[in-house]
Amino acid sequence: MTQRRTRVRFAPSPTGPLHMGGVRTALYNYLFAKQNGGDFIIRIEDTDSHRFVPGAEKYIIDSLRWCGIIPDEGVDENGCVVETASEKHPHAPYRQSQRRGIYRKYAEQLVASGNAYYAFDTPEALARERAEAEARGETFIYNWSTRGRLLNSLTVSPEECSRLLQERDDWTIRFKVPENRIVKMDDLIRGHVEVNSSTLDDKVLWKKADVLPTYHLANIVDDHLMEITEVIRGEEWLPSLPLHYMLYEAFGWQETMPRFAHLALLLKPVGNGKLSKRDGDKMGFPVFPLHWVSPEGEHSRGYREDGYFPEAFVNMLAMLGWNPGNDREMFTMDELIQAFSMDKVQKAGAKFNPDKAKWYNKEYLRLKSDRELAELFVPILEEHSVKADFDYVVKVVALIKERATFVKDFWDIASYLFRDPQQYDEKDAAKFWKEENYTLAFKVADFIAAYDGPMTHEGVGAAMEEYIKGNEWPMGKVMNCLRLALAGASSGLGIADIVILIGKDAVNRRIEAAKKALC
Repeated sequence: MTQRRTRVRFAPSPTGPLHMGGVRTALYNYLFAKQNGGDFIIRIEDTDSHRFVPGAEKYIIDSLRWCGIIPDEGVDENGCVVETASEKHPHAPYRQSQRRGIYRKYAEQLVASGNAYYAFDTPEALARERAEAEARGETFIYNWSTRGRLLNSLTVSPEECSRLLQERDDWTIRFKVPENRIVKMDDLIRGHVEVNSSTLDDKVLWKKADVLPTYHLANIVDDHLMEITEVIRGEEWLPSLPLHYMLYEAFGWQETMPRFAHLALLLKPVGNGKLSKRDGDKMGFPVFPLHWVSPEGEHSRGYREDGYFPEAFVNMLAMLGWNPGNDREMFTMDELIQAFSMDKVQKAGAKFNPDKAKWYNKEYLRLKSDRELAELFVPILEEHSVKADFDYVVKVVALIKERATFVKDFWDIASYLFRDPQQYDEKDAAKFWKEENYTLAFKVADFIAAYDGPMTHEGVGAAMEEYIKGNEWPMGKVMNCLRLALAGASSGLGIADIVILIGKDAVNRRIEAAKKALC
């Protein structure tokens, strides 16, 4: 049999913002497709019109584009979901709501082949069945054990069935799950799985009231028509796998049935269970890639707005549930594509570590050039009404980037390099600003003003050290006191670097301001 071109899809529902677990699913699909020279498709599964959230679809696409997860099909160069078929997008449209005209015939095909049936049970009738079963200490399941006594096309005459189809608007089409059949399935991550069909219910495939299919039918039909070769999705869909296997068989599509892989959950940092927005709110980290505002006005943090680099976010996500088989942790997207393999994806859930996410961002910040970081820092300076020479900003960034996790940290670390201190740290002042210290610090400041040697770190630093040690003054106390006057706190860059950056005039000005404020 001719090997098919690899085609995978990420098929989110626009019911809210894209969780980072969903981004990871999209990422693994993308890596798998690219490694195998195939196609990555975006399909919007919006058949559940009752849960549709305005803005969610655009949010999903924008999130993936920020991460560098770019589809081959499904959206155009502007990030819009393609609505009409073309040479580039032969399988369009990519929204299920725009494909509604194709599904009913497949549902009717299953009825005609005896693999599905019409069901006319009202919600009230089904509620009574559930209540009666509960009264007996049982659980009601609509399947082989109950369908023979319920109102459906299996229990009424053809004439009665035709009448009900014409008169009623609330009928459904249910899949007819066979009794006591062992469904044998294979998963790329979990291996061989077997389920007895008697434990399954007859899922609804089509609802006349909505004129739309349910997820199960639309999912199978679209994957078949879009020639999907592998379905890589979250483990929450694992219970649906037997039904999907049987649907492929019922349609006679066994030879083109995709291979399946079910990804384990992202877990809470502490305790057990799936990582949720509540965990992020409680522990102070985002769970969504981008900032999200709900239709009700509720704001949710995003990794982008919190200052994360997209490549750091992607690298972190890739390692949550997959490993390359060695100790390496840093990968570009191209390197991930080369290294990724499904056989190294973990079966167990992966605990999310917010500190590790910050570690990744810190490492990627260090890898960026000083000029690139300076360009990112300039808008932050402008927010603080600071206009600085760009080459000066580059020099500052070069000295402070090892201390930062995010670009936004630069201002907190080095605001004193762009303007005189606005205030002085009270604890540092109480600890270091003592007369026996600051009188010596003032003398060092006078020495700096008179210094005429090379204005380099080595030159200024060596001269100050020689002067202080030569006078047998306490180096630490003098330096901390001097730094408090120049930077507003005892922590910060070395005095030599501060002097070189801000210049002698600023040193003198800041010493005088400290005298007035602290003495």
